[in-house]
Amino acid sequence: MALFNRKNTAPSTTATLAVDPALAALTGTYTIDPAHSSIGFTVRHAMVTNVRGSFGEHEGTLVLDGAAPSNSSASIDVKIASVDTGIADRDGHLVSGDFFDAEKFPLMSFRSTQAEQLGGDTYRVTGDLTIKDVTRPLSIDLEFNGSATDVYGNERVGFEGSTDILRSDWGLTWNAALETGGVMVSDKVKLNFDISAIKAAPQA
Repeated sequence: MALFNRKNTAPSTTATLAVDPALAALTGTYTIDPAHSSIGFTVRHAMVTNVRGSFGEHEGTLVLDGAAPSNSSASIDVKIASVDTGIADRDGHLVSGDFFDAEKFPLMSFRSTQAEQLGGDTYRVTGDLTIKDVTRPLSIDLEFNGSATDVYGNERVGFEGSTDILRSDWGLTWNAALETGGVMVSDKVKLNFDISAIKAAPQA
């Protein structure tokens, strides 16, 4: 089910396709539910293993337009101080000036600028990711998991996906050399998204 902008390769003289009623019904503003969503990361440590972490505090909005999917958008703000890798000392290092400098730059943010369908229920959302004082373009491939009404009557949509970044592109350059060669922390980081969002009630 297409939620975002479907690429149109047909000639411009082709008649406009009718809007899918099921798709149109999803039109609206959705608030990301942090209790049922996760934003995390995976990074190689000491060249031999992976460290996984997540950010416990985040908020965001999805605006879905089923009649004109190219108008859909997404915005997310993540509280850096909420990082959790399971080791308090490591978390403290991540929020320090060596990495995120959370006291000076408390939020990481993403604002979409474009979305397109790659095929089936797979989408690519492109936007601007800001970490510290650096803003760079980022594309995220997402799978639409569907929509449902939960036991409390909330209308929900779900997405999951991931993308790879080089942390040095956002000024996160701290590292330490290993005696055996290589470095303590990989430059490449995988960002992981598992999003559940609740549709807002229509304005009176």
